[in-house]
Amino acid sequence: MIPGIGTAVNVVTVLLGASLGVLLGNRLPTRTRDVVTDGLGLLTLLIAGTSAMAVLSDDLTDEVGTGAPMLIVLGALLLGGIVGSLLRLESRVEGLGGWLQSRLSGDTGSVERHRFIEGFVVTSLLFCTGPLTILGSLNDGLGNGAEQLYLKAALDGFAAIAFAASFGWGVAASALTVLVVQGSLTLLGLGLGDVLPDAHLAALEATGGLLLVGVALRLLRVREIPVADLLPALLFAPILCELAVALH
Repeated sequence: MIPGIGTAVNVVTVLLGASLGVLLGNRLPTRTRDVVTDGLGLLTLLIAGTSAMAVLSDDLTDEVGTGAPMLIVLGALLLGGIVGSLLRLESRVEGLGGWLQSRLSGDTGSVERHRFIEGFVVTSLLFCTGPLTILGSLNDGLGNGAEQLYLKAALDGFAAIAFAASFGWGVAASALTVLVVQGSLTLLGLGLGDVLPDAHLAALEATGGLLLVGVALRLLRVREIPVADLLPALLFAPILCELAVALH
């Protein structure tokens, strides 16, 4: 599959969702939104489980042994969580959204302009700061498929309907942000795919799968896991894999 297709699909779903939301207005029942979100949460669990099974990859076990893969993923999550929480990544992302909204959504004297800008800022942050954005785009570039981005596209399209019903066409403008951010991350994944060995990529995929479990739990409203605080685990996974290879 050609890298970048997932981002293209995501852009299209945001545009279609925003258009439909503008047409529907506030007619979409809250219960319907919740049911669809629950279904997408269950699908996220399925994709997460498939990705996490990379911990049993032959490429990884051949390089580090049968016992080390679990320790690599565990170490990556622990170190990543410590670093992410100390850096307060989750709260910083939320703070960035508040800062941008206050800077760009000031009193312009025009209700429509304010509504457009607020819709653009809020949905740009929603669509581009989540773990699925990073994990999905990197995996797409790494050649692991675009399933995660397809899931994100479905989530974003549905969210765009709801937001556009309130904010109008500013939501559609966030498709440009999606294109720039996810396109850049996909290109980064392409570069990493040429550098990282298969064992390191397997460790990265398994760690990312567990982060997706956190995303699923949030979608299902089971627990609000601060997944952004765990994102540094994606950096530690290949590093710990290299250390395990050296010690094996």
